Amino acid sequence: MRCLKIVYVLMILIIGFPISSHANGHDHWGKLDQISDQALQLVKQERYEEAKGMLDYFSEEFLKVNLDNQNYSMDELRVITVTHDDALEAINSTSLTLEERVKSVTQFRLVIDAIRSEHQPLWTEMEYSIMTTFNQMKETVVEGNNQTYQNQLDQFISKYDMIHPSLKVDVSPLTVQRLDSHISFLDSYRNEGLKTSTRLQQMEQMELDLRTIFDNMSEDEADPSLIWVMISTGSVIILTLSYVAWRKYKGDKHRRIKQRDLEE
Repeated sequence: MRCLKIVYVLMILIIGFPISSHANGHDHWGKLDQISDQALQLVKQERYEEAKGMLDYFSEEFLKVNLDNQNYSMDELRVITVTHDDALEAINSTSLTLEERVKSVTQFRLVIDAIRSEHQPLWTEMEYSIMTTFNQMKETVVEGNNQTYQNQLDQFISKYDMIHPSLKVDVSPLTVQRLDSHISFLDSYRNEGLKTSTRLQQMEQMELDLRTIFDNMSEDEADPSLIWVMISTGSVIILTLSYVAWRKYKGDKHRRIKQRDLEE
């Protein structure tokens, strides 16, 4: 019975510690996520001083995160720092419009969510808007309406810029570079007399890459820490059942021997 209690204690320790550590890290990032969202809402309400205060508060809380125990790359930390500084600069700039300020802080908000989220981050919710603009842009190329194409391209680039920092967090560098090269090509040759077939060919490849990143992010991937817990739990359960079966076998064997001795 004592051994069985030890097994139960081990099971609690194995299951409890990973979850506790995992939860603590997520709780802190959850707080950072809320701060970034509050800053965005304040900017939308044109309460710039309060928004600036929230970004300063974010910096203070961010320094409390024990980065040594987190699996964040230097590139991810650089994206956080850059978007935070850009958001702060946009809030303080009197020359920027409300829309430009909101865009800058939204980029920061999406990055923090991308760092925190394990499945379907907020930036993926822009899929419909981005792909709708992209399809409209393709239609204008087919129709040969250059002015409308220019407008649609500007809108598409603006929306893509909104999620670009988040892509650096969630998508492989090679994929981001490929998308950037597609956009750079369309932007650089927007006023050139390219053949319709050449422009469409570039856009079709670009569409495949765009759909790939959105489709990949919509696929549910199991949390590695939860997999570890499941494996550990399963192992402990098997060990417990094996011990109980062994004890039962020993008890039955002992009773049979005792019964046989009595009969003799």
